[in-house]
Amino acid sequence: MAFSQAVSGLNAAASNLDVIGNNIANSSTYGFKSSSVAFADLFSGSDVGLGVKVSGMVQNFKDGSITKTNDQLHMAITQGGFFRMQDTNGNIFYSRNGQFKMDADRNVIDMQGMKLTGYPAIQGKEGPEIQQGAAPEPITIPTNMLTAKATTEVAMTANLNSMHNQIEKTPNYKFDPSNKETFNYSSGISIYDSLGNEHNINVFFVKTGVVNKNEGKAGPENWVTQWDIHALDTSVKDAKSESLGSVEFNGNGQLVKDENKFSFGMKSLNGSEPAQVAFNFNGSKQQRVKEDSISNQKQDGYAAGHFTNYQVESDGKIYGLYSNEQKQVLGQVVLANFSNPAGLASQGDNVWIETGASGSPVVGTAGSGNFGKLISSSLEASNVDMSQELVSMIVAQRNYQSNAQTIKTQDQILQTLVSMR
Repeated sequence: MAFSQAVSGLNAAASNLDVIGNNIANSSTYGFKSSSVAFADLFSGSDVGLGVKVSGMVQNFKDGSITKTNDQLHMAITQGGFFRMQDTNGNIFYSRNGQFKMDADRNVIDMQGMKLTGYPAIQGKEGPEIQQGAAPEPITIPTNMLTAKATTEVAMTANLNSMHNQIEKTPNYKFDPSNKETFNYSSGISIYDSLGNEHNINVFFVKTGVVNKNEGKAGPENWVTQWDIHALDTSVKDAKSESLGSVEFNGNGQLVKDENKFSFGMKSLNGSEPAQVAFNFNGSKQQRVKEDSISNQKQDGYAAGHFTNYQVESDGKIYGLYSNEQKQVLGQVVLANFSNPAGLASQGDNVWIETGASGSPVVGTAGSGNFGKLISSSLEASNVDMSQELVSMIVAQRNYQSNAQTIKTQDQILQTLVSMR
C-alpha cells in the first residue's frame, strides 16, 4: 500500500510543480491570474490513508500592477470586472488583458481577434448618447466626419460703462452700424448655420435713457437705465441690422428682469437653412468701469470637423476627437462581474468562460456598482509573485523527493523480506 501512497504523492507534487511552472512562465503575461493547487487526502475507512489527490485549482484574482503604455487602446481594470469579448461565432468570453487594437473594419479586438463589446451610441436630441441597458455589441471607432451643428442659443454677459452719454432718439435718429455716433459699444461673436458656415455677428449696445419709474422716489430700485440692443450679420451680403430688444438696469447696475433673451433671425448662407437664434444677456451689469467688455461669451453650434483621434475615459466611454475641437461619444466599454470569479473556467489565450460555479455575469459600466475603473494607455501586469513561486517550487521539490524516498524505503523493506530464508 505504501507504493500507491507514495505514487499519489509523486503525482500530486508533479501537478503542483506544473502549476508553479505555468505561473512562472506567465509572469510577463498581461492580465494573467496565478493559480495554486488544492490537495485532499484519500481515505477508505481504514486507519491508514491511501495517499493524496488534486482536488482542484484555486485562481487568484488579486489585481496585478498597472503599467503605462503609449497605446490609447490599451486598457487596465482596477479592482472588480472583466472585459466582455465576443468571437466570430458569437460566443462570449471574459478577460483581464486589455491589449486591444483595431482590425480592418475598425473593430476593437484583442490579440486573438476577439471583439471587445460595449454599449452603442445612438443619436439623441443633443447628439450621440450612450444607449444604457442595450444589448452589448462589438465596439467600433469610425472615422466619419462630424457634421455641423447650427447655433440655437448665444450667451453674452455684457459689462457696460455707466458713464456713457445717453444717445437721444430724436426724430432724425436712426441706428446705423457704420456710424459710431449711433451706438455706445459693440462686440462680435461667431455662430454657425446648418451647413457649418460661420456667421460673424456684431452686437451693438445703445444707451437710450435714465429715468425714475416711481414718481421721483429715492432708492436704486426706482432708477432705471435702458439699453437697446441691435445685431448685424456681417457674413451675409447686404444684410440689414436687426433690433433684438432692450435691457434695463436698476440703480445698482443689476438687470431689472430675470429673463433677458431675444430672438435673432440668422439668414441663409450658401444654401443653409435660415434659423432663429436666441441671444441671452442674463447676468449683464452696468457699472462705472474703465471700458466696456464681454466677460462671458459662448454659443452651442460648431462647424463640420474631420476625425483626428480618440480617447478612452475612466468610465469606459470612447470619444472621437475632431478638427473643429469638438468630441462626441462613439460607444462605452462594458464590464462583466460574477458572484464567484474563482469559478470561471480558463480557456487559454487570457480568457475565461462562465460556469455554474461562477454564476451568471452581471454587466455594467466601469466605476459603477462593484465594477472597477478603467485606466487608458495602461495594462494590468500578471499578478504572479515570483518570490512566492520560487519558495513554493522548493517546497514542491522537497515533497517530490520525500515521496520518492518513501518508494525507495518500501523497496528496501521488500528486498529484505524476499531475501529471508
